[in-house]
Amino acid sequence: MPTNDFQLTNRLFKDFASLDTAKGRHRTGLFVAEGAKCVGELMNRFECEYLFVRRGSALDACCKARHTIEAGGDDMRRLSRLSSAPDVIAFFNIPDEEVAETKVDSLVLALDRVQDPGNLGTILRCCDWMGVHTVVASTDTADIFNPKTVQASMGALARVNVVYTDLVSFLGNLPAEMPIYGTFLDGANIYTHPLSEKGVIVMGNEGSGISAPVATMVRHRILIPSWPPESDTVESLNVGMATAITLSQFRARQFLKL
Repeated sequence: MPTNDFQLTNRLFKDFASLDTAKGRHRTGLFVAEGAKCVGELMNRFECEYLFVRRGSALDACCKARHTIEAGGDDMRRLSRLSSAPDVIAFFNIPDEEVAETKVDSLVLALDRVQDPGNLGTILRCCDWMGVHTVVASTDTADIFNPKTVQASMGALARVNVVYTDLVSFLGNLPAEMPIYGTFLDGANIYTHPLSEKGVIVMGNEGSGISAPVATMVRHRILIPSWPPESDTVESLNVGMATAITLSQFRARQFLKL
C-alpha cells in the first residue's frame, strides 16, 4: 500500500540525484532502477527502500518496498534518468559486500578494466541469457550499481553474481588444469578452436584489451575473426558484442553434444 504520510523533500531529491556518482551511492547506500520489468526482477534479490509509482498506474503485488509512493508525472520526470519517465522507479539498498570463495565449476566470465557502465550492463544481460552466473571483475571495472549499468542489465543483476577482486591473483590461484581463455588479435580462430564446458573467459578493456599482467595468466588465446578473413573492417568489436559472440560459441559446442 502507498505510504500516505511520505514527504518527497528537496533533500531526498538531491540524494536520489547523487546516485549517478559512486560517492553518492556510497553515502546513501542506494542504487536506482527504472521500469516495471527491471524493478520487478531486482525485487527478487535486493531490498527496496523507496518505490515510486505513477499515479493511476497498476502496481504489481510482488513489488514490496519500505516506502511505496504514488507520484505525479512531474515528480516521476524529475526522478527519472530516462528520456521518457517510466511508471515505476525504485531505489534499492546496496547489500553489504560478502567475501566468498569463487568456485569455477562451470563457465565464469572475468572482466579486465571494462570502463563503460553501459557495456557492463550489456555484458551482464548477455551472461544471464547464456547461463553464466558468476562474473569476476577487476577492481577498476565499472560499478554494477551505476544507473546506466543497472538499466542496461535489464534485471540480470538478480541472477548474475559479480565479484570485484585482484584479477591476476584470482587467475593465478586457479588449478593448473583449469582452462583460461582470453580474446587477442593473434589468437586462434574461435569458430574452429576447441572450447571447454568449464573455465574462465577473460574480456578486456574497451580501448586497450586485456592488460599485460592478466594476459600472462591466459592459457588459451582466441580470436573472433572478421569475414571474409583479412578483409578491411572496423578496428575492433564493442566488448559487449564480443562477449556475446564468445559466449555463444562456448554454448554452441554444448548444444552440438546434446
